[in-house]
Amino acid sequence: MSLFSNSFVFGFCLNFALILLFRRVPLMTKGGWISAGILGSILWGCLSWQGWISVVIYLLFGSIVTKIGYKFKRNKGIAEKRGGRRGPENVWGSAATGLFFAIMIQFNFANLLFYKIGFAASFAAKLADTFGSEIGKRFGGNTYLITSLRKVDRGTEGGISLEGTIASAIGSIFMSSIMLVFSIITTSNQLLIVSISGFLATISESIIGAKFQEKYKLSNELVNAIQTSISSIIAIFMYISYLNLSN
Repeated sequence: MSLFSNSFVFGFCLNFALILLFRRVPLMTKGGWISAGILGSILWGCLSWQGWISVVIYLLFGSIVTKIGYKFKRNKGIAEKRGGRRGPENVWGSAATGLFFAIMIQFNFANLLFYKIGFAASFAAKLADTFGSEIGKRFGGNTYLITSLRKVDRGTEGGISLEGTIASAIGSIFMSSIMLVFSIITTSNQLLIVSISGFLATISESIIGAKFQEKYKLSNELVNAIQTSISSIIAIFMYISYLNLSN
């Protein structure tokens, strides 16, 4: 299917009309809105309205949870920059993996179900990460470095708290459920696999943050792309294992 087919044209017109309407809402920077429009146009063309609305819900809830307790986090020096508004680097760092799977689905490569599971798992992981990080920074009690269990300050890369960990699990389950509601995934087994994968990838992101991020000067956006990729890989392999055990 051509990238200039009716679905892509419609997606482009819809997304940029919505951006013109909502661009003053302080969710994103100007560049962030443009990037979101490009992302949304491609998602609509590849996965129709179901894939588009799933990611819109991800962006909405990710932005909402970032705003929770923002004044407190800002005073502690651990709040997201720009008042929590997302820039283009945030959009692409979070969505690059999912976009890859959406394009694979569009071009009908190999097993489409595997790509849909990978797509769902990438966003489940990212929302889990956002829920865990933002809730943990605001409401987390004791925070421990995941690799040594040494007590650290809130907001430390690789730091985890009980409250943040529970929030991560909730975020992964919530996003996986959204993917089920909009038929990106279709069974309870797929829901369970995607939820587990998103949570495990968030734990792996904490390990990467603790051991490698500062050492190798990894940007948050690169770590996000790695985390979402890990989630997708785990989900696909878990589903393949499930199919093999079922046969």
